[in-house]
Amino acid sequence: MTDASPLMKRSLVDQALEQLRARINQGAWEVGQRLPTEPELAAELGISRNTVREAMRVLVFAGLIEIRQGDGSYLRARADPMDSLRTLTGCSMDQVREMRHILEVEAVGLAALRRTDEDLRLMQQALDLSGQHYHGELDTYICCDLQFHQHLIDAAHNPALSELYRYTSSIVSNHLRKTLDIYPRRQSVFDLHIELLEAVKQQDPQRAMALCRTLINEP
Repeated sequence: MTDASPLMKRSLVDQALEQLRARINQGAWEVGQRLPTEPELAAELGISRNTVREAMRVLVFAGLIEIRQGDGSYLRARADPMDSLRTLTGCSMDQVREMRHILEVEAVGLAALRRTDEDLRLMQQALDLSGQHYHGELDTYICCDLQFHQHLIDAAHNPALSELYRYTSSIVSNHLRKTLDIYPRRQSVFDLHIELLEAVKQQDPQRAMALCRTLINEP
């Protein structure tokens, strides 16, 4: 009986999760809305308060629920980020390139029009650091390269684009790692980064977008 208790408890938490996720997906609460209290949810779902508490902890970890100390629980999002990450992780290299074309190329065009002197300083600083590690350890270079591209996207001054790139950067990182494991790093590819930054400095969106397309397609 003792051995079966954890399994039974886990099953109850899973059932609670299914019910809570169903309510979230069905729009029972708006994003940002305060959720019912644990006792209220327990009564509504017909389960114990402890089971509700454990289910809520899982939803907090998944990024769907936010608990504000002394205030209650609030709906943070409808989609589970982990589900999205699992989908993204299964994308092929060609699919990742398509995603980068849609997201990065347009963002770079906006960056060329909207960049500030501070944006240019941050991009130049990141590119200089990237150049120091271009022929060095792969993971260190990728980290530096992603920082440059993040500053580039941020220069578009569109929080949605910045957050989307930040969210997908781990997928871009995996794509770069696979590509650079197969093909040697070439100076000409790094030089494209230099040309891209120069186009942004000159506020030439068409050239910046063309260079970005080339860069994404390069192995």
